[in-house]
Amino acid sequence: MQTWIAHVDLDAFFASCEQRDHPEYRGRPVIVGALPGKRGVVAACSYEARQFGIHSAMPIAHAYRRCPNGVYLRPDMKKYQQASRQVMLALEDISPVVEKASIDEAYLDISGLEKHSGSPQAIGQKIRDRIAAATGLTASVGIGPNRLIAKLGSEACKPDGLKVVTQDEVLNFLAPMPVGNLRGLGKQTLKIVAAMGITTVGDLRATPLITLKQKLGNKAAESFHRQAQGIAGSTVITDKQRKSISKETTFSDDASDHRQLRDTLLELAIGVSRTARREGLAGKVVTLKVRYTGFETLTRQLTLPEPTDDERVLLTTAWQLFTKGDLPDKLVRLIGIGLSAWGAPDVTQTDLFAHPSQRAADKKILETIDNVTEKFGESVLRVGMSRQAKD
Repeated sequence: MQTWIAHVDLDAFFASCEQRDHPEYRGRPVIVGALPGKRGVVAACSYEARQFGIHSAMPIAHAYRRCPNGVYLRPDMKKYQQASRQVMLALEDISPVVEKASIDEAYLDISGLEKHSGSPQAIGQKIRDRIAAATGLTASVGIGPNRLIAKLGSEACKPDGLKVVTQDEVLNFLAPMPVGNLRGLGKQTLKIVAAMGITTVGDLRATPLITLKQKLGNKAAESFHRQAQGIAGSTVITDKQRKSISKETTFSDDASDHRQLRDTLLELAIGVSRTARREGLAGKVVTLKVRYTGFETLTRQLTLPEPTDDERVLLTTAWQLFTKGDLPDKLVRLIGIGLSAWGAPDVTQTDLFAHPSQRAADKKILETIDNVTEKFGESVLRVGMSRQAKD
């Protein structure tokens, strides 16, 4: 049986949701993220905004200089999550094998569906039609014999397009592409391959593997060489679990006051922990991220003896990483907390030596706080933690 993988990518998702709900924004450059005059970056932008050279992760001040007359909006994550859920439900009507890759992307295994759903082209069009009917949004769909070709196909037909690449067409499809389209080629690797005279995937394919290994190392060379041949995985994982939970804050003015920094970490720890508990996750690895003036970014990690979903543990650990992690004494632009390396949530402990009844009581308290928060909103009730910075 021929393997067919579809990659679905919602077009300019956040901005498209806003244009769908606000007809007055249609045809105008829409930038979702930080507001002009504030610190932060572009989270997403419409195709009209991209004509001004605006792109995601661009500092909002740069975006505003390029397009002062654009529509600047703060993200409405509840709206986007609801639209994403509608899209995923629509996709599950097409294929029983759907992997949500992100809030606006998914892979489907559509192998063997031709008998009752038609050709891959027809299935791709059905995907786009179902998404439009369910959400009023457009999506680009790439279909190919594996995940890589499907993903590159959706990228090649954006926005609002459909691209089917058969196995026989793979090499010709890849050959003229910029080599940077392959997965995993960072800036430094691109400099190396450019110095070798490699600019397209076809150039890379024609370069002897031994030469690539000499320049890039064995592992990287083999990965890029396989991709240039169109060789990649085709497994769609339906129960894929997120690898980490993280939250971060960019300060409106660079911060140095320890009380302000610890208070910010407290809010981030609460957000990460509540997300973990909501998803039934507990992690052993706590990551602190700090970005300084000048965009120098450093991370520190600590592995806990037991998995946790408790904000008290996250805050204590993150603050220890900040004060004891050999970090430079500079103004802080951004700070963040991450939790990963999942274990069983029921072993979560605030104090490893606490009596079991105390641990059970702690768990019940956190559940109660989460229920109250869900019903009445943030900051109504929280576990007792001092905001006083302690070095």
